[in-house]
Amino acid sequence: MRRFAYLALGIILFASCSKKQQGMPDADNSYAVETVNTSSADLNTTYSATIKGIQDVEIRPRISGNITQIYVAEGQTVHRGQTLFTMDSEQYVAAVRAAEAQIKVCQANISTQRLTVANQRLLHSKQIISDYAMKSAENQLQALQAQLASAQAQLAGARDNLKWCTVSSPADGVIGLLPYKVGALVGPSMAEAFTTVSDIERVHVYFSMTEKQLLAMARTDNGGVKAAIKNMPAVRLKLADGTMYDETGIVDAVSGVINQSTGAVQMRATFSNSRHLLHSGGTGNILLPTIVSNAIRVPQAAVTEIQDKKFVYIVGTQNKVKSTEVTIEEQNDGTYYYVTSGLKAGDRIVIEGIQNLKNDMEIKPITSQQAAEKRAQAAKDIKDGKLPF
Repeated sequence: MRRFAYLALGIILFASCSKKQQGMPDADNSYAVETVNTSSADLNTTYSATIKGIQDVEIRPRISGNITQIYVAEGQTVHRGQTLFTMDSEQYVAAVRAAEAQIKVCQANISTQRLTVANQRLLHSKQIISDYAMKSAENQLQALQAQLASAQAQLAGARDNLKWCTVSSPADGVIGLLPYKVGALVGPSMAEAFTTVSDIERVHVYFSMTEKQLLAMARTDNGGVKAAIKNMPAVRLKLADGTMYDETGIVDAVSGVINQSTGAVQMRATFSNSRHLLHSGGTGNILLPTIVSNAIRVPQAAVTEIQDKKFVYIVGTQNKVKSTEVTIEEQNDGTYYYVTSGLKAGDRIVIEGIQNLKNDMEIKPITSQQAAEKRAQAAKDIKDGKLPF
C-alpha cells in the first residue's frame, strides 16, 4: 500500500508541475492580464544570404600544355598583370621560329617574282610576249604577296601562343583554390578552372525576397521598386558564426525576374571588405531593418492561431473574456507580436494560459508579477511535499 501511495503522489506532483509549466490557471480561475498600449519598435527581417566577390574571374589557359611553374599560393592577394603560372613553351617557340622562316621564304620568292615581272614587262613592251604571259607573271606576284601576309598572320598567332604560355592575373583580387600542380596538362577546354581571382575589396551579398514582400515594398513608395530600393535603410550582415559584421551594406539592385519555382526575387546588397574578412562563396544572413510605428505590442504567448488567423482574448465587463481576431506585423522579435488592428490602447488581454479559455468565460484578472509569484509558491509547495489541493 505504501508503494502505491508514493506512486499516486508522484502522478499528482507531475500533473501539477505540467499544469504550471504550461501557464494554466489555478483553481481560483486567475489569469495574468495586461493592459496594452501603442508603441514603436525597430525590427529586423532576416534573409538567408550568399556572398560573392565584386568580380570572380575564372583563370583558364588559352592554349594546351604542361604547367612548368606556379608563382602564387591559395588565398594570396595578387594584382592585375601579375604572373600566376607558366606552361611548357618549347613547341610554341618552335612554331614561332617556323613562322619566321616561312616569312623569309615568302619574301625571297617575292623578290624573285618581282624580277620576273620586270623582265616580262620589258618583253611585253617589245611585243615579244603576249598579254596573257604578262598578266600571269603579275598574278603570280600577287599570290606570293598573299602567301607572305598569311605567313605573317601565322607568326602573329604563334607569338600569341608563346605569350599565353605565361598566364597573368586579369584583375586585382585573391587567389582561390589551385587544383592543378606543376606537371599537370591543362588547356582551354578543361572542366575545372586553374584557379579563380576574386575581387573582394567590396562584396555583393545576395538574398531573396518573396513576391508579396516585393509588392508591399513597391506600394510603400510611390516611385515603385526603384525608388523603394533607393530609399532602403542600410542593412546588416550576420556571419556564419553568429557574429555581426562590423560594417553596414547598401541594397543597390533587384532582379527583374521572379523565380517561378520559389516565387522569390533576388536582391543584392554591397558591403565594403577592406579587411578581407568576407570571402566569395561564404554564407550569412541579411538583416533588413523595419520601423513599426503606433502598433500594440503583445506577448506571443497571448496570441493563438486558427486557420492562419491570429486571435487574442480581450477581458471585458464583469471580467468575461472574448476571442478577438487581430492583424499583426510580419516582422517580430521572437518574444512579442506587433498588432496593427483588432486592439486599441487600453484594452486588457489575457497573456497566459489562453488554451483553457472560452468565450464569455469569467476570470479573475491578476498581474503578470502576481502570476509569477503564484507559480513560484506552487513550485515551493511541491518541493516541500504539499499537495496542490
